[in-house]
This record gives sequence, structure tokens and C-alpha cells, in this order.
Amino acid sequence: MDRNWIKVFIAALLEILWVIGLTHSDSFWTWTATIILIVASNYLMITAAQVLPAGTVYAVFVGLGTAGTVIAGILLFGEPFKWVKVILIITLLIGVIGLKLVTPEKVKEGVES
Repeated sequence: MDRNWIKVFIAALLEILWVIGLTHSDSFWTWTATIILIVASNYLMITAAQVLPAGTVYAVFVGLGTAGTVIAGILLFGEPFKWVKVILIITLLIGVIGLKLVTPEKVKEGVES
């Protein structure tokens, strides 16, 4: 897998963590950690979007973040499990994976691989 796609996946994982942090932060240190996660997540997404198509990067980032946040809510925070949610998450992930598979990496002119 390309290094830039790995950045997108790490950014999405960090997004899940900072969204949880927005809900559960209650002290200076937890808010500080949440802000650091927001900055790191967005930095990784932006640097990946400088090489990969920005629209696809954003769609993958948000899709994985959304799916992960819903799953974390169910597994970690007692949100109700509903099959409809699972089916919609699977549909979302199929779209995200499809976008990733059909999107070629941009090649910068003058740079040899």
C-alpha cells in the first residue's frame, strides 16, 4: 500500500480518537490530547491530499472516521446496537474501499519513482 494511503488511514484512526475526546474530555490534559489528535489527524490528511486526489482522500478519511466512531460508540460507550447501523456502515465502507481502489495516485512531474 502506498505511503500516502497509510497516512489517510492513520489520520482516520486519529479522527476516531479525537471525536471520542470531544465527548469525554474533562480536564486540561484530556483536552490537550484531543487538540493534538485533531492537529495530527488533519496534518496527515492534508499531506496525503497533496499527492492523492483531495476529494477521494477526504471521502475516505471521513468515511472511515464515521464508521469507526459509530463502532466505537457501540463497543465502548453502550450505544444501542442496530442491524441497520451495521448494514449502513458496511455500505459506507464498500464505497470508501471502492473509491480507494479506483483512484490512481498523482505522479508529480520530474520525480522518478
